[in-house]
Amino acid sequence: MPFRFRGGYTAVVTPFDSKKKVDWEQLKILAEFQKSQGIRGVVPAGTTGESPTLSWTEHYRVIESYFEACGSSVETIAGTGSNSTEESLEATRHVYDDGIRAALLVDPYYNGPSSLEIRKEYYEPIAQKFPEVQMIPYIIPGRTGAQLLPQDLAILAREYPNLQAVKEATGSAENARLTRKLCGPEFSIMSGDDDKTVSFMGDDAIVCSGAISVVSNVVPRAVEDLTEAALAGNMEEAERLGAALQPLFAMVTVKSEENTSFGPVPVKARNPLPVKTMMNVLGMGAGPCRRPLGLVTKQALNHILDGLRKVWTNNPEVLEPIEKAFDVSIDKRLRVAKFWDGLAYGDTYE
Repeated sequence: MPFRFRGGYTAVVTPFDSKKKVDWEQLKILAEFQKSQGIRGVVPAGTTGESPTLSWTEHYRVIESYFEACGSSVETIAGTGSNSTEESLEATRHVYDDGIRAALLVDPYYNGPSSLEIRKEYYEPIAQKFPEVQMIPYIIPGRTGAQLLPQDLAILAREYPNLQAVKEATGSAENARLTRKLCGPEFSIMSGDDDKTVSFMGDDAIVCSGAISVVSNVVPRAVEDLTEAALAGNMEEAERLGAALQPLFAMVTVKSEENTSFGPVPVKARNPLPVKTMMNVLGMGAGPCRRPLGLVTKQALNHILDGLRKVWTNNPEVLEPIEKAFDVSIDKRLRVAKFWDGLAYGDTYE
């Protein structure tokens, strides 16, 4: 199935209410926003959707809810990965029974399997059990502490017609180039790093076919337009959109250095905390993260506000769809402090 996965896909957040329960009504609103903006597909219950803190009952319902709300016009790729093969088999069976025919499988985290073990004891059993489900390995060693290497990915692609794509989030262009070389021209490499999408799609040795994006929770139309421009060979337009979105891409992770009575401490706010903070500032109702994720620091919040203001000043068209969909004034939300009260820890680290 050559290049079955193409264009822009959103790794969607799971909205929570003030008690940190899944906000099912808000989930439908966020799904409708994605649908209305022409995104190619959604990926619920992945890392961005806070899958580690969802119960399996919630996990299944989140996937089902996005699938039902988005309908047939938006492809749903279900996050069914785990660090237990048996759990992933059960999760994939569950979404298969619901009619979903695509699954994102993150490399098994924490256990520390070799690439050989990841292939033979994880991807192969799932691909064999569900030949009608298109499998997308999600390679992100910075989160998992393990990595399916391009050589083993190529073996899987050769043996399984339902494993012809990868979410590439190693941060390494060399890894992506080796994947293309070994897996062939018809294999779909999807960018898993927003800030690398344009360069990976424009690199003749990678030929990335799209993105599974975090930032498209906020700007799905712009991300879809960027990927479509690149697929059409219009790299000038893709680069223009990439430059417009760069302040948002740069905030998928937000770093700050905080002072303590024992010396400075580096703080890294990682996905999905920054994107949920962005969404809440803009009035999109993503709600809080579940513990152990908490809040950004004041420094990080100011960085996020500065980035949003930069986009709003220089390229307001990419944020304007939010105003209509969520009945908000972005200008006001970026000027009035009450709209970001409670989104950061206090003034001091301690």
